[in-house]
Amino acid sequence: MRGLGKTRRTSNKGFTRRLLAVGVCGAAFAAALTGSAQADGTADQGLTSAKPTHGEPYREPHWELKGSGTDARFRGLAAVSRNTAWLAGSQGTVLRTTDGGASWRNVSPPGAAELEFRDVEAFDSRRAVVLAIGEGEASRILRTEDGGATWTESFRNTDAKAFYDCVTFFDGRHGLAMSDPVDGKFRILSTGDGGRSWKVLPADGMPAAQEGEAGFAASGQCLVSSGPRDVWLATGGAARARVLHSSDRGRTWTATDTPIPAGDPARGVFGLAFRDRTHGIAVGGDYRADQASPKAAAVSGNGGRSWTTAGTPPPAYRSGVAWLPHSRTSALAVGPTGTDLTTNGGRTWRTLDTGSYDTVDCTPDLACWASGEKGRVARLER
Repeated sequence: MRGLGKTRRTSNKGFTRRLLAVGVCGAAFAAALTGSAQADGTADQGLTSAKPTHGEPYREPHWELKGSGTDARFRGLAAVSRNTAWLAGSQGTVLRTTDGGASWRNVSPPGAAELEFRDVEAFDSRRAVVLAIGEGEASRILRTEDGGATWTESFRNTDAKAFYDCVTFFDGRHGLAMSDPVDGKFRILSTGDGGRSWKVLPADGMPAAQEGEAGFAASGQCLVSSGPRDVWLATGGAARARVLHSSDRGRTWTATDTPIPAGDPARGVFGLAFRDRTHGIAVGGDYRADQASPKAAAVSGNGGRSWTTAGTPPPAYRSGVAWLPHSRTSALAVGPTGTDLTTNGGRTWRTLDTGSYDTVDCTPDLACWASGEKGRVARLER
């Protein structure tokens, strides 16, 4: 999004309350944060007691910083597992860990120091795709198949009117990237070979953009997918903050208004998370620190066809959101002023931490990672 350029904000994480004993199923992850029951008094499916057993001492969960050795701002995060994660950020920086954050290898592409990486999608410890944002040729996509030892540039934007914000993959082969509107419509790139090549999709299936509408390259979550064909695109900067949905890998789209604050270039939907093709959470607000964001989260139970404001939303702007592993009702939202937890599918939220992170991602093996400004990266520990 041009209005924010290189300074789009997003961040936050941390927690209090109980979490996860070793081996507890992922749904218990949420119970451990707030107790054994949800805020609405019902247990999440699969929840079991998160209290330590066999005499194990209880330790409160917390975000444990993993020194990255750099002051880059990491708005791009791809969590592969408890041990493996990729970071993409400012100054053309890409880092990778395979030992749970104990050490980070700088695998930045050569000659990329002037690029602003805002999104990374990783398939495993060796294969990843990174997106650089910006007007004209500043928008690029690069990929690696050897853990970042070498990189190949697979797309460079040549249209001065385009500005790419986010990338997502349905599987190891099929993915999309999105640009702010070109000639009145959001532009979509498509790949069918794991990011080795890209093509612009026809615009005839894309609804017209509003005046001033764009995406926010704040957390790598303005374009997200779930399953083999469904994808959602988050917007802001216009009269209404919208979510666009496609069920055919980006060829045709429908647009739906959300109740998240809009009407200003700094307001809108900044991050999306769908745990399946039906249940989604949108977060955002006004990224300016001196502006309130009274409706910073909304939920959908019908694939994004309609959105409802959270009854108790996060208290301020949030830029990133992630469902907890194997949970049907629990998710985290992060932003510059804190981390919030919901245990009832996004209807109510409570603040768990006041640390600053830009984005959040969780993995099937019960790990959650966060990253943000000044080289900050952390993993949830207990």
